[in-house]
Amino acid sequence: MEYMKAAVLTAFGSAEVFEFQTIPKPVPKATQVLVRVYATSLNPLDYQTRRGDYKDLVRLPAIIGVDVSGVIEAIGEAVTHFQVGDEVYYSPQIFGEFGSYAQYHVAEESIVAVKPINLTHVEAACLPLAGGTAWDCLVTRGNLQVGETVLIHAGAGGVGSIAIQLAKAMGAYVYTTCSAENFDFVKKLGADYPIDYKHENYIEVIGRETNGRGVDLVLDTVGGDTIGLSSEVIHPFGKLVTIVDIATPQTLLDAWGKNLTIHFVLSPQYRDKLDALRNLIERDQIRPVIDSVLPWSDIVQAHQRLEKGRMRGKIVLQLTE
Repeated sequence: MEYMKAAVLTAFGSAEVFEFQTIPKPVPKATQVLVRVYATSLNPLDYQTRRGDYKDLVRLPAIIGVDVSGVIEAIGEAVTHFQVGDEVYYSPQIFGEFGSYAQYHVAEESIVAVKPINLTHVEAACLPLAGGTAWDCLVTRGNLQVGETVLIHAGAGGVGSIAIQLAKAMGAYVYTTCSAENFDFVKKLGADYPIDYKHENYIEVIGRETNGRGVDLVLDTVGGDTIGLSSEVIHPFGKLVTIVDIATPQTLLDAWGKNLTIHFVLSPQYRDKLDALRNLIERDQIRPVIDSVLPWSDIVQAHQRLEKGRMRGKIVLQLTE
């Protein structure tokens, strides 16, 4: 039996609960590939899982992590799409058997995609979950069209920074909320009109800038009362897409009165969207946004930084040089 190192979640709680352990190296089943993980990135889902928000769905001890960029080292006998040595990127199944905080990971070949040729593994690790989520929100569910207008909340964050680039690639006009210190940053990503969420009321700004019409689509990555309030800036028959659940009851009468469509998105894993993103990435229409790169031995510090928030893009854990 071969072994590997993994950062194991042994209890729910603060970032210090992770333990580095030596465990059996997984063996791919017929339709699976075994990937040596070169890099993974952190997502809010990681610290939410770690602190116990989804403890009914996670059996301890657990290996979490939902982004992989690496190299295939073995394939199952029924695998047809990949060969040993292929460089790939993907998002493991959320709440699956185990995640990406390990030297090796096995995955169904149906969720694995070829890594963009112009990205390093550190860069590619930023994109599977955040980029796939942005794709599901704007393309699959939001059906954003050329010439439409979109408001992206928290444009400097992991999903927001990719969503801005994707929306521009699709030919949309982009409003985004962020702090004033991030205005230049989001403009470089492609945002047309940043709104300072600390000192401006985005409802008033969009009402003024659109002459009261509102936007076609809102992407909510913030939560809280954003779902209810954002319906005020969407024109009738528009759409609101959120990746955050409603922690407390909210009144959505304004959405009902406008015939709005509301999508709650938990991004599923599949190859097609990663292939579509790769095409945009290799044409330099989307680039990863990296806040910081840390060795995976610094996983505690990485989780502490993630939970504090206020990052520009993604925190990456590098497992292999």
